[in-house]
Amino acid sequence: MSLTLTDMFCGAGGSSTGAISVPGIEVRTAMNHWARAIETHNANHPDAAHVQADISQTDPRYVAHSDILWASPECTNHSVAKGRKRITNQPDLFGESIADEAADRSRATMWDVPRFAEHHDYKLIITENVVDAARWVMFDAWLMAMKSLGYEHHVVYLNSMHAQLGGLPAPQSRDRMYVMFWKKGNPRPDFDSLRPLAYCPACDKQVRAMQVFKKPECWGRYRAQYVYRCPSTSCRNQIVEPGWLPAAHAIDWTLQGERIGDRTRPLADKTMARIRAGLEKYGRHPMQVHAQGNTYDSASTGKGNYFRIWPTGEALRTQTGSAEHGLLVPVEGRDGKEARHAMEAMRTQTTRNETGVLVPPLIVNNVSGADRSRTATIYDPLRTLVGGGMHESLLMPYYGSSKPQSIDQPIGTLTTVDRYAMITLRGQNAPKSPRDVMDTFAANGQHHGLMSLEPPKVEDCTFRMLEPHEITAGMAFPKDYIMTGNKREQVKQAGNAVTPPAARDLISIGANSLGVAG
Repeated sequence: MSLTLTDMFCGAGGSSTGAISVPGIEVRTAMNHWARAIETHNANHPDAAHVQADISQTDPRYVAHSDILWASPECTNHSVAKGRKRITNQPDLFGESIADEAADRSRATMWDVPRFAEHHDYKLIITENVVDAARWVMFDAWLMAMKSLGYEHHVVYLNSMHAQLGGLPAPQSRDRMYVMFWKKGNPRPDFDSLRPLAYCPACDKQVRAMQVFKKPECWGRYRAQYVYRCPSTSCRNQIVEPGWLPAAHAIDWTLQGERIGDRTRPLADKTMARIRAGLEKYGRHPMQVHAQGNTYDSASTGKGNYFRIWPTGEALRTQTGSAEHGLLVPVEGRDGKEARHAMEAMRTQTTRNETGVLVPPLIVNNVSGADRSRTATIYDPLRTLVGGGMHESLLMPYYGSSKPQSIDQPIGTLTTVDRYAMITLRGQNAPKSPRDVMDTFAANGQHHGLMSLEPPKVEDCTFRMLEPHEITAGMAFPKDYIMTGNKREQVKQAGNAVTPPAARDLISIGANSLGVAG
C-alpha cells in the first residue's frame, strides 16, 4: 500500500524530501508561486507534477487528488522575529488603522488549507508554520473551519534538532509549529513516538524524554516555553537534554577564512563585539557568529551579557532567507593554517547568510629534531606517538563501553553530564597547563615558562560567511541536493524550507495511522 502527497507551498522541497524518505509515500503534486523554487523542486523531484501559481487564486478542482496534504503557508507576517511586534491591524487610540495589504495576503494563505481540504477530503493534513502563528487572531476560527470539515487535530511544537524518529535530526535549532489533522473516526497518530532520546544522569540510562511546557497554554519554543524531562519519577523527572547533531556536521572545514587583522574591509563594530565576547567565553574553539541582519543583543543594546555567538558544537540557530551567519576560528597568526572539525552543533539557520566561523589558535608540539617547530590545530590528525618529548590528546568517554578517540574525530553524542575527559599523552618536558603540578626540576635548568591559556587575539582569528552549500547542509538536505540560482537565491530557498527530518518524522507517524509502515 502506498500514499500520495500534495506539497502546497513546496518551496525548495524540504517537505517533499522528508516525505519520500518514508517508505510508501509518493509526492504527486508540488505547488509554489516562485519560479526559482519550482525549478529547484523539479530538479530534485522530477516525478512530481509541478504547479507554478498563486495558490490563493488556484481552483482546487484543477489540482490532482492525493491522500495527504502538506502545507507550509507563508509565515513572514505571523513571525515576531527581528524585534517586530505582532501585527493585528487593531485601531489605535484614535480609532484609526492602516491596513497592510501584503500582510493580510500573507496570513490569508492559511485559509487555502481548508479550501483545498473541502474539495479533496484528504485523509491526513499537516500544516507547518512558525510557532507565533498560534497567536494569530484567526487561529481558533481556522481550526474550527477544519473541524467543520470532519477533522480532528493535534498541535506539535517540534525543534528540528530533536527530529530523530526516522534517522538523524537537522544540525539546527529551528522551532516550528505543526498542526496535524486526521479524519474523525480514523486512528489518532502516535505523537508519543516523536519523543527524542536523551540521557538521564540521575537514572544513568537513555530515556524517551517527555516534553513539558512551563505554562498551561502549552505553546512555544524549546527552552523558552518548554523543556524535556525524564519520564521516571525516581529522579523527580529531572530535566534532560536530547541528543543533537552539531553545527560542525554542516560546516565545510576545507574552506579557509580570512585573518581578521588582514581584512581590507573591517568587520562591523557589533560583529567585533560579539567576537570578543565569544573569545572570552569559548576561548580557542570555532564559533558561529551572527554577523548581519537586525540583531538585537548586547552588541546592539549594551545591556546584559547575551551575544549572538555560539560554539560549533551546538546546533545552528534558525536559518532565515538571508545570509546572516559567519564562522569564526581562533588560529595562530601565520599563513598556511586551516580549520578542521568542530565538535558542537549549529544554531538555527535562517534564509540570510548570518553566521561566521572562528578558528582556534594552534597547539605547539614539544618534539625534537627537525620537527621541533611543527604546529597543528586541535582538529588535525594525531602525529606518530614517540617515547619522549611529544604530546597529543585523546577524548576518553568515562562510562559505558566506548573507547578513547583522537580529537580529530567527531565527538559522540553530547549529553547533559560531563561524559568526555581529555587525556594528554606527553613525554618528558612536554608543555603543561599552568594549573598542573610542575614536573621534577632537573639540574640542567631546562624548565621554561608554561603554556598560556589566554584566548587568542581577535586580529589573529579567521572569519568568513557560511556558503550556500553549508546552509543547505544545516537544513539537513542531502549532500547531492541541487539548489538552483545565484548565492542569494540559494540561501533564500534553503532558509525558507522545511527541514527534511521534521517532515520525515511527522509524515511517518501519519502514514502509520493510515496503515502504511513509515
